[in-house]
Amino acid sequence: MVTKANTNKAIVIGGGMAGLMTARVLSEHFKEVLIVENDAYPTGPDVRPGTPQAFHPHRFTARGKAVIERLFPGYEQDMIANGCPSSLNKNAYFMNQYGTLEMKYDRDDLKFSRAILEWVIRQRTAAISNVKFLTKHQVTGLLTSPDGSEVTGVQARDREQSGQEKALTADLVIDTSGRSSKLSGWLTDLGYEVPKPDLLKVSLGYSTRRYKVPPHLTHLIDEWDVINIQGQPASGTYTSVFSFIENDTAEVLLARPGGNYPPTDAAEFESALEQLPSPKIAELVRDFEPMASPRPFRVPELYCHRFEQMPKWPQGLLVLGDAYCIYDPIFGQGMTVAAISVEILEACLREQRAEERPDWERGVLHRIKEAIEPAFWLNCTADLRWEGVEYQGTDSSKRNAFSREYMELFLRYAVSKPDWKLYGLYWAVNTLAVSPRNIFNPETAVQVLTESEEGRELLSSLTADNSQPVETILEEVLPRFPESPFELVRP
Repeated sequence: MVTKANTNKAIVIGGGMAGLMTARVLSEHFKEVLIVENDAYPTGPDVRPGTPQAFHPHRFTARGKAVIERLFPGYEQDMIANGCPSSLNKNAYFMNQYGTLEMKYDRDDLKFSRAILEWVIRQRTAAISNVKFLTKHQVTGLLTSPDGSEVTGVQARDREQSGQEKALTADLVIDTSGRSSKLSGWLTDLGYEVPKPDLLKVSLGYSTRRYKVPPHLTHLIDEWDVINIQGQPASGTYTSVFSFIENDTAEVLLARPGGNYPPTDAAEFESALEQLPSPKIAELVRDFEPMASPRPFRVPELYCHRFEQMPKWPQGLLVLGDAYCIYDPIFGQGMTVAAISVEILEACLREQRAEERPDWERGVLHRIKEAIEPAFWLNCTADLRWEGVEYQGTDSSKRNAFSREYMELFLRYAVSKPDWKLYGLYWAVNTLAVSPRNIFNPETAVQVLTESEEGRELLSSLTADNSQPVETILEEVLPRFPESPFELVRP
């Protein structure tokens, strides 16, 4: 347990974005913070072996950007110096099965690759005097007290010196090692009861190709922010997203859940772009210069661990980021949820300094779970529309089924009307700027459901054999989300 007198050293397992943000927060509460990273860091902005997803599109939502700007003030100036363009007042085009929307993007956000972002944040983290890095070391297990009730450090293997192992002690260990996390197994080996995670058997496939924009077409970078053509479950079309990133580079993604993976062959990839419901992306990249063949990425399943439900949890241990829960990358929520979780950790550390509490770590896990839950739920709701996707978990199937239908009707209503307020709310919820409660509440549900025949039929199916007021019935079937994770933490 972290106490006022017990603040000498913290260890962060994993030096990706979640680990770097975590180390930044811990540096204000511990004399030494050590990041233990399996990879050797590249000498410049490049994709590491431990982050195969890093080649594919990444973004911070407005909420995520606000958190990281507070943790690393002025980081965007470093991004701009590395060639990242702004999206302000550029064209944004969205297409789904209900229609199209075109607008000028009204925020000054930067477009970037994950490699550039991680490089910039890593340099800033390395400049913090009490943060150190131990690279090319694999964490193989936890060190604990004799009875296993307290984590006292980690066991790490040097990947270069014939597998030499060393014990690294600490007052707090935080696992941010992402998809490669072995935490469940370590806890089980220590005798803890670890619940099965919720799983979304998503069989998700990605292919991303990058293009160099020739000099005579760089004016397009000043015109376009994003083209987002959403896949249509009924026809099985791919989702495709186009945007510009740093140094006159364009990137195009094809993605689809359900096991029908997008092509990685160059000719087949270009052919798939031609077959999209809109020709906009294919027309834009036709005169660009492909930099390499498309790169694939596969996600067999999404998981959401239930660590907060464990009857016992060791002192001196926490987990956040993809080690806790992973998401469908198409929604761009992963880094934002990690940023929110780090912000929650920051608030909890301050509270613990002010007033020591037993079982502090369990409280942190519960509060982080409140941030995780909405994003994972939104992922499940969206991906379960696709044939071949299955959910195995604790949530009510009835509630999930109703919510999927309602979300589709909400989107159709917002796009076809069009209702810019509701469409903006749809994106605000999906980018975690506001609680999903802003959409999933009886008042909004009645407004949306009564506007179409399908909606009225869905509403009627709920009320047919139920004499309660419709608002009461909806309150029972709509998912419930707290407001607290969506409120920015202030220092």
